[in-house]
Amino acid sequence: MLTTTFYEEHPFAQYVRILGKGKKGSRPLTQEEAYSAMRMIMADEVEPTQLGAFMMLMRVKEETREELAGFLQAARDALKLPDDIAKVDLDWSSYAGKRRHLPWFILSALLLAENGIKVLMHGTKGHTNGRIYTEEVLSYVGIQYAKSFEQAVAQIKQSNFSYLPLQYFCPKLHEIIQLRPLMGLRSPVHTLARMLNPLNAPYMIQGIFHPDYRPVHQEAALLLNYPHLAVMKGEGGEIERNPDMDCLVQSVHNSKLSDEMWPPIFKQRHVKEEVLEPQRLLALWRGEIENEYAEGAVIGTAAIALKLMEKAASIDEAQDMARKMWLKRSKER
Repeated sequence: MLTTTFYEEHPFAQYVRILGKGKKGSRPLTQEEAYSAMRMIMADEVEPTQLGAFMMLMRVKEETREELAGFLQAARDALKLPDDIAKVDLDWSSYAGKRRHLPWFILSALLLAENGIKVLMHGTKGHTNGRIYTEEVLSYVGIQYAKSFEQAVAQIKQSNFSYLPLQYFCPKLHEIIQLRPLMGLRSPVHTLARMLNPLNAPYMIQGIFHPDYRPVHQEAALLLNYPHLAVMKGEGGEIERNPDMDCLVQSVHNSKLSDEMWPPIFKQRHVKEEVLEPQRLLALWRGEIENEYAEGAVIGTAAIALKLMEKAASIDEAQDMARKMWLKRSKER
């Protein structure tokens, strides 16, 4: 007589099954299911095989706003914040890396910091070949990145700016991002890491490469009651305005969605530099070199942040304010 054998199913298997049950049987996760799945991932309660299957199934279908919101809430709940949390005005993520141009946006963030805006920048490096990352470039402008929340808090109190690599405040997500060379594809973690806002800044600015992700960021922020967010297709996927092109900025302000098209700063496109030399960042800041494109990127990016933070009422006013900041900057950095 045959007997039926029953195997106990792993608790995480249900989430893989929801995503992978074929064209007719699969469906997106609810926000609650996404939260539960990411909570298990953050707690190391998932087998490596399950994690790989889950992430690639998510990559094929692309995350919904509800899934991203659930993932975000679980990841944020897992963060171990210090008792002394610095007041941060602006959360600035930097995960894409640059390939065609230098990361001029670093100077935009430092310009805002010099003018009293407290900026926490966070990101990671090394997951995509042929790119340079913020973490690697900061030393060229005399900045050491933080290695803990406590160091980041101290730096913000001292200079209004800190860069904190993901590996030091959320090692699990950093570990998953570093799987990209192994899997050959990005995963939802590349999206959710950008929106972590670990020190709860009231204003968040986001850069993406694929335009379809703009409304996903925007609507996930709405679901999580983030008060102020702006997301744009940045140069190379970073938060950097290309001054030669139109720039659509999609925002959330106190539960209201809005779209705003920023026109090009220049009428003609500039030729990109053949070699990316990070030392040119400091040279531009000090006024030792001239680069019309770079100055346009620095000023234009800072202007979007100023408009997001309600420091300016219009695009023209934000541009003028950022330009004046740039002209008055302390070149002795």
